[in-house]
Amino acid sequence: MLETLTLSLSIVRRNWWVYRKDFLANISPTIADPAFLTLSLGVGLGAFVTSVDGHTYLQYLAPGLAVSTAMFTAFFETSYGFYVRMTFENIFRAMLTTPIGINEIVLSEFIWVALKGAMMVSGICLVLALFGLFTNPWLLPICPLIGVLVALPLGAIGLIASCYVKNINQFQTVYSFVISPLYFFSGIFFPLAQMPPALRIIAECLPLYHGVQLSQALFWNREVVATWTVHAPILMVYSTVLVTWAFRRVRLRLQT
Repeated sequence: MLETLTLSLSIVRRNWWVYRKDFLANISPTIADPAFLTLSLGVGLGAFVTSVDGHTYLQYLAPGLAVSTAMFTAFFETSYGFYVRMTFENIFRAMLTTPIGINEIVLSEFIWVALKGAMMVSGICLVLALFGLFTNPWLLPICPLIGVLVALPLGAIGLIASCYVKNINQFQTVYSFVISPLYFFSGIFFPLAQMPPALRIIAECLPLYHGVQLSQALFWNREVVATWTVHAPILMVYSTVLVTWAFRRVRLRLQT
């Protein structure tokens, strides 16, 4: 197990070396887009939507958009990124000629997306905190954990998709019918209480919804312990199921 972890971390270091070559270009969209979206919608619609769950619309948007950075970071890294490394660059085939095995490759992917998710959520939370949208700054150190909890199941979805698609263009279908619904119907833009009961039940089963709940609790400093006691374990269950599925599918794909 120690050898597996050591080899996996060597792959993570390789990913970091590649990533940091264009570090500013890589992090700019992930951090800037949610920040500007929060401000544009919050300031624009905020003039018409005066209160949502006792908060201004700007305050309401901030937690969900912070969490969405982990979702997009994880999904795009393990879908397009993994597929390119596997299919076009043949990086994994080269790795498999070394002591590195399939377990190490998959484990490294999850370590990498967990670290990226934690980093991106931390960055956007810090930016939003500077605008006064984080009620209790002492809770900021917990934000990276939200990134990890969200990045793992969403990263697993990306890996699973990478093993099923026949070409890179098919990721657009996965994005349209899996990622987009998560983004728009997980309580980021409006409370789920506004939805019809049947759709609300479905929305509350989405993994990102639970990440949004965790983030809202931290941003608003509201029932933090109670919220985390309920929603963090649910995300862990999602991670366990989806990560196991991803391991099996990647193993089959890389063995062919």
